[in-house]
Amino acid sequence: MATPREIHRHIKSVKNIQQITKAMKMVAAARLRRAQEKAASSRPFAGKIKELLMTAVSDKKMMDKLNMDEHPLLSERPVKKVAYIIVSSDKGLAGAYNANLLKHAVVELMDKDSYILITVGRKAKDFFRRRGFSIYQSFFGFSDKPSYNDADEVAHVAEELFVSGAVDEVFLVYTQFKSALSFTPVTKRLLPVKPPVFQPEVNTYADDTVELNGDDNTSDVIFEPKAEETLKYLVPYYVRTLTYDSIMQAAASELGARMTAMSSATENANDLLHKLEVSYNKARQAGITNEINEIVGGAEALQ
Repeated sequence: MATPREIHRHIKSVKNIQQITKAMKMVAAARLRRAQEKAASSRPFAGKIKELLMTAVSDKKMMDKLNMDEHPLLSERPVKKVAYIIVSSDKGLAGAYNANLLKHAVVELMDKDSYILITVGRKAKDFFRRRGFSIYQSFFGFSDKPSYNDADEVAHVAEELFVSGAVDEVFLVYTQFKSALSFTPVTKRLLPVKPPVFQPEVNTYADDTVELNGDDNTSDVIFEPKAEETLKYLVPYYVRTLTYDSIMQAAASELGARMTAMSSATENANDLLHKLEVSYNKARQAGITNEINEIVGGAEALQ
């Protein structure tokens, strides 16, 4: 049995760890709120980009005459090689967040013979490198606080691969954020660009949950310059918007997972402290009993 001094030292260590986990929980909660506010503030822009793209490609005659050499990001071709952008976190202590994402990514890669990996976050980079996968390019250092410029760099690499013909499709693998307690790994096609389908009965797009203002009327949009010219600028913005949205959702999921993990760690520390206090009292009582027995035994010996 451990001595009271050893148990007391263990209690002190657990209390220190509990203070750290409580602080990390509060920091993650504050960052999660900021990430949600940042994502919410970008939704009007994302919704308008999707709306304009849908409107521009709704003209079938224009699309049939479209020169795909001038709009390479819209060009669909037979798939021989695929690129995967895997969005993970830079840090651990986020429960099963990274494990679930990487397990999902490995399942996606199992049926593919030829692919290119682009990793976002240190965890994905380290995971695939340790297992002998070849990584084309890795990005890290911004997983819990991404900016539009970070998404722009990632999207630029994907566009270069697709336009050069090195790959025929590009997919995003990330964690879709629903709430602080609910997030799911998903795979979404980034390239070639396939415009979202608007569902008027629910006022949303089929591929995501971006909502439109009910007053918007896409049929009244007049493009200047023409729609085919506007697509040259609109499609790259759409690609960056999708990339930024996926990185933002991954950041919110990471922070939500870390907040939940640190909350559980703090509660577990409370349970452990209670057990250690009981053990400490038992050890102290046993020590006192032994001392009393020794005194009584010594007194009887003297008689």
